[in-house]
Amino acid sequence: MNVGERLRKERERLGMTQTALAEIGGVGKTTQINYEKNNRNPDTGYLLALDAVGVDTYYVLTGRRTGGADSESLEMVGFENALPVPMYDIEAAAGAGRLFDAETIQSTFYLPVELFEAEGVDPAQVVGVTARGDSMGDTIRDREQVLVNRAQRTPDGVFLLRMDGELRLKRVQRVAGGAWVLISDNPAYERELIKPEDLGGVEIIGQAWRKVGRVF
Repeated sequence: MNVGERLRKERERLGMTQTALAEIGGVGKTTQINYEKNNRNPDTGYLLALDAVGVDTYYVLTGRRTGGADSESLEMVGFENALPVPMYDIEAAAGAGRLFDAETIQSTFYLPVELFEAEGVDPAQVVGVTARGDSMGDTIRDREQVLVNRAQRTPDGVFLLRMDGELRLKRVQRVAGGAWVLISDNPAYERELIKPEDLGGVEIIGQAWRKVGRVF
């Protein structure tokens, strides 16, 4: 196989669309298609961005898996130096239903072990959801997949919340008196003040840790 074919194989291994991988690499979908057809060669910046989300760029460039394992044996024993993150079939602005049941797992995303270790994140606490709507502006766009660290539930930052039977992604800030302010990064949306006596109706699921790409 050539570079383009191996790039396509890695994308499919991670369960990602051409559009999602292109956005991670900072290129357009047309460029991604040209890469996979071997009409163009990817540059260093693109490959570094892909490497950060679990693409075996050494394999893409050389045809040899990291650590020297061949493709077939690696697929039999699992993904070397990568850990799985379950991507759930729930949306962050839709009715919550049952959260994070095995039945709602839509796909699995893989991230390098080193990324978890470098940031002190427990991989067992990370789950993926799909955002819906434009309330977070360019911070988290519509149909973008977000990895949530359930071990981090203390404001301030961007968090996945459950409110009134609904999941929401909002920036949360604590203010004087113990109240919380929920902020949408899209200025078209007003801030929401949650008074201390109303905090019982708000559950922090976890902090938004990483973005994966958009789903179409």
